[in-house]
Amino acid sequence: MKASAYLKLSVATAVVTIVLKTAAWWWTGSVSLAADALESLVNLAGAVFALAMVTLAAQPPDAEHPYGHHKAEYFSSGFEGILIIAAALGIFWGAFDRWRHPEPLTAVGLGVALAVVSSALNGVMAWAMLRKAREVRSVALEGDARHLITDVWTSAGVVAGLLGVMATGWQWLDPLLAGIVALNILREGVHLMRESTRGLMDEALDADSLAQVQAVLEGFRHPHAIRFDHVVSRVAGQRRFIDLHMHMPASWTLGRAAALRVDVEQALMSAVPGLRASIQLLPMDVEAHTLDVEDLI
Repeated sequence: MKASAYLKLSVATAVVTIVLKTAAWWWTGSVSLAADALESLVNLAGAVFALAMVTLAAQPPDAEHPYGHHKAEYFSSGFEGILIIAAALGIFWGAFDRWRHPEPLTAVGLGVALAVVSSALNGVMAWAMLRKAREVRSVALEGDARHLITDVWTSAGVVAGLLGVMATGWQWLDPLLAGIVALNILREGVHLMRESTRGLMDEALDADSLAQVQAVLEGFRHPHAIRFDHVVSRVAGQRRFIDLHMHMPASWTLGRAAALRVDVEQALMSAVPGLRASIQLLPMDVEAHTLDVEDLI
């Protein structure tokens, strides 16, 4: 199943959980359940936007985007982070107002039951999406899955708090719990914003992938015939890129040099899934000039 199909399921799940949680809030009057329902509404908006960005990221390169559209997924996680932060602020406001003006809860048992059902739906969906996100390295899919996981913990906390209200009669537990829920989803929103920023800044490959790259290059390296330098990498959504220079004897024919370059590129792309390698050929005694940032100042 493609990543877009998982996001379509996420949209459908979000609609169902919104209905369940809104009904739970309507019957109980619980501000913590209202906060939980608001987070599910954010889930729906985030899933719709993530679906749009995954569809855009899958588009092939064109004249205006010769390197493809892979970074579109980072906009999804950033957008969802903004929505989560806005939802957290709204929950804080509602919790503070209920703290100042407490109201008795009704039909708490029914509200708890609906919250448990919606949490179970989100849990199953989040588990499936996170597995798929790791498989295809989708930032948008992972962001949506992590938000659903946050929603599951939110619902669990809300249920625990409402059970506490039922057992003790302490109405102030409801707004207190809503504030804790807001803090939790605020943390997740900041995390998603940070991940989005890191991706848009062309972050290098992770340490494990770079180690695999070095291991492949070491297998081709020869003290007097082959050496590599200026290895530069970056990540863009599901794609990973690496550029490097390969030096060889000036006496080699172009055909021999090109054949070795193909072997190295194929070995690199086999070792690191999703990698696109670009190798510049240079004679052993030639050094390429690279323009540093300081040269532009």
